[in-house]
Amino acid sequence: MTLKEGDIAPDFSLPASNGENVSLKDYKGKKVVIYFYPKDDTPGCTIEACNFRDDYSEITELGAVILGVSKDDIKSHNKFINKFDLPFLLLSDESTEMISAYGAWVKKKMYGKEYYGVFRKTYLIDEEGKIQRIWPKVDVKTHSKEIIELIKN
Repeated sequence: MTLKEGDIAPDFSLPASNGENVSLKDYKGKKVVIYFYPKDDTPGCTIEACNFRDDYSEITELGAVILGVSKDDIKSHNKFINKFDLPFLLLSDESTEMISAYGAWVKKKMYGKEYYGVFRKTYLIDEEGKIQRIWPKVDVKTHSKEIIELIKN
């Protein structure tokens, strides 16, 4: 099943970096930016997370919540948050069930070897839980600004 804009976003319940379990339904009435990223504290993922950090106030003032999702465990997430002072929650999907439901668990190739991993992808979910926008390819340097522009317009 491939998700598309206008679909109801799949609900989930995942452990979050604040020690609680977080579900999409917890944010009904708010826009939710769910961004999938391969690994904590790696170059591209750090650039993307730090840009979300730097634009956090503007995004939240526009009524949106940011949730980062990877396969990393909560301990890894908290080290990443503390190292870069990230103000938003990171969710751990070690089973890849939610990552798969959102089409972000894909076969990759590196040095001739194939393996499965998290594909960098972002969803903007509207206040009613519908997928408003999907970014299937992300430029980590400009992505948070793209999201701000879309929410504003």
